[in-house]
Amino acid sequence: MYKRADVKVWFACNNLCDFCVQGDKRFRYKQRTLPEITQILDEEYKNGCLWVVFTGWEPTVHPNLIEAVRYAKNLGYLQIQIQSNGRNFAKEVYVDALIEAGVTEFGPSIHGFHPSTHDSQVHADGAWEEVIRGIVHLKKRWQMIVINSVITQSNYQEIPELAALLIRLWVQQFQFAFVHILWSAEVNKETVVPRKTDIMPYVYKALDLAKKHWVLVFTEAIPYCFMQWYEWAIAENMMPETTVVDAEYRTENYEDYRWSEGKAKHEKCVTCLKNSVCEGPWKEYPELYSWDEFHPITEET
Repeated sequence: MYKRADVKVWFACNNLCDFCVQGDKRFRYKQRTLPEITQILDEEYKNGCLWVVFTGWEPTVHPNLIEAVRYAKNLGYLQIQIQSNGRNFAKEVYVDALIEAGVTEFGPSIHGFHPSTHDSQVHADGAWEEVIRGIVHLKKRWQMIVINSVITQSNYQEIPELAALLIRLWVQQFQFAFVHILWSAEVNKETVVPRKTDIMPYVYKALDLAKKHWVLVFTEAIPYCFMQWYEWAIAENMMPETTVVDAEYRTENYEDYRWSEGKAKHEKCVTCLKNSVCEGPWKEYPELYSWDEFHPITEET
C-alpha cells in the first residue's frame, strides 16, 4: 500500500454540513493557488508519497483542481483520489475531465438513505440526488468509488438501508465513520452525536449485508469493544501511512496523531485484550457521554 498525502486544496464548499470538522476555515483561509498546490505535491512526492487525496472542504469547487490532478499524474503519483461531497460528480463533462486528467479513485459522501435525511444535514436542497447521479455517472465509466458516510443522530437508523442502496449501485467500497465532535459537530453536538450503543445494531446489519454481497465495508472511530466478531471491518487496521497538509499545519503521520492526541483511552482499557491495537474513541466522545458504554474485552472470541 502506497504512502498517502492528504492535501487540503482550500476550504470553500457548496454544502454547510452540521457535522463538518473544518468549521469556520472557509472564512479564515483563502484558497491555495495552483503553484502552492504543486509545491506541496512536489514536497510530498519527495517524501515518499505515491498516493494523493485531494480534499479540503470541497475540492471540486476549486478552479484549478483538474490542473492539479494532471500535475500529480505527470509527477508520478500512482493513485489519485478526489474526496468530495459528490455533488459536482453529477456533471458528466466534469467527471470526464477529471478522469482524463488522471483521477484513479472517487470518494463521494452520502449521509442518509432518504434524500431528506442527507439534504437536511448538508443544508443543500437536491444534494442527495446529485450524489446518486454522480455515482451512476462514475459507474458507467467503470471508475473506482469509495463512499464515506458519517454516522449521526439523524441517520444511524438508516444505515442498513443505505448499505443496501450502495450495494445496488455497485459501489466497490463504503465506510461508516462515527462523527468526530469538532468544530461544527461540536457546536451541534446535542443534535448530531448519537450514542455508540444506539448505533451498533444498525451498523452490524449493514456490515452483515455488505459481507453477504462481497462488498468491502469498513467502520471508523468505533473501538474494538463495540466490534467483537466484526474486527475485520475496523478501518484503522488498514489505513496507509498518511501525511496531512492542512491550512495551518502539516501532520507527518496521521496514525501517530490519532494515538497521541486525537483519541483517548480509559484506565480500564489496560485490562482489555485489544488495548495494544485499539486506538479508542475520539477523545471528545467520552467527554460528552462518559466511559460507561465501554467494556474491556477479557476473552478472545
